[in-house]
Amino acid sequence: MAQIINEQDIINAICLSQAYYKNIRPEDVLVELTYDDDAGFGAEAEVNGQIEMLNTAAMIGALRVWIKDVLHGDPFSTGIELILDDEEGIIAKLSS
Repeated sequence: MAQIINEQDIINAICLSQAYYKNIRPEDVLVELTYDDDAGFGAEAEVNGQIEMLNTAAMIGALRVWIKDVLHGDPFSTGIELILDDEEGIIAKLSS
């Protein structure tokens, strides 16, 4: 059975990933998830007043960090599919 990561945990994953790369606390990162029919999934991460645009691949990378550090799973053998759900918003479906 596939595991679902909700929208808030996707945001948390991006915060954690940005914190690792920028040597800051996850709480210092503000994230807004986006979806566009042409561009697909994305996110805006704000750190110290600077905004970084993340594409789908960067979001998947952040989720791999989350899988490794929070879920204690193998981040590279886990399939990750981002889904735009009418009720839940942006979610990620994990499969092994």
